[in-house]
Amino acid sequence: MTVQDICLHLGISRASYYRWKNKEKEEFKEQLERQIGKLCRKHKYRYGYRKITALLRQEYCINHKAVQRIMQKNQWQCRVKVKKRKNTGQPYAVADNLLDRNFQSDRPLEKLVTDVTYLPYGQKQLYLSSILDLYNGEVVASSIGDKQDTAFVLDTLAQLPTLPENCILHSDQGSVYTSYEYQKAVKAKGITMSMSRKGTPADNASIESFHSSLKSETFYLNSIDRTTTAIVERTVEEYIHYYNNIRIQTKLNNQSPIQYRQLAV
Repeated sequence: MTVQDICLHLGISRASYYRWKNKEKEEFKEQLERQIGKLCRKHKYRYGYRKITALLRQEYCINHKAVQRIMQKNQWQCRVKVKKRKNTGQPYAVADNLLDRNFQSDRPLEKLVTDVTYLPYGQKQLYLSSILDLYNGEVVASSIGDKQDTAFVLDTLAQLPTLPENCILHSDQGSVYTSYEYQKAVKAKGITMSMSRKGTPADNASIESFHSSLKSETFYLNSIDRTTTAIVERTVEEYIHYYNNIRIQTKLNNQSPIQYRQLAV
């Protein structure tokens, strides 16, 4: 039936029908805008329009361009600005680059990457040592300390669960990773070591990207230049929990790392 026939059957004018239709459309736009604003604030403006669209599609059939327009109109765009860090560490004994920038993995704990980054935001210089699983981007071990020594990275290594055979752990050529103590501990766990080429941080891009996201989405986003050591530690711990359990990733079909691993199992 045509709109004209339906209106005639119901005893209403076409103008009344289109007024109702336009009102419904406007109400939906207002509801959608409120929902987008709520999601942007919930994730502290860490998400761009693509990830916000992915979250909305769990409830609505929505085009990403409409989401982008609303976010631009209200200045709700992603406020994260990537900050680069300087490459640190002096090589002593170097392992071959077995990873060779192949950051894809078919099973959990098959390929791990590790690095240390600075946390210069508290009352004293702190460091974060992390180990990330390339299978789902999950941070499987981490330590915060005020000394960038071998004992520090050994503490992170000790947190790893039982590993499958032929597990690869990739790092840069920092002296803490090339030390005798670290190499001994790696072999005791049955891990094969892999190392980036000198002065080539892109060889370890996945862990570099995580550390950059952590700083950009917490300290830089909130303009934190100086605070207490306790707040720095709590911020990092809370972000790692958020990153593993809540923060969706496009490459994981818009799921968090732990959601992806659980669904795969």
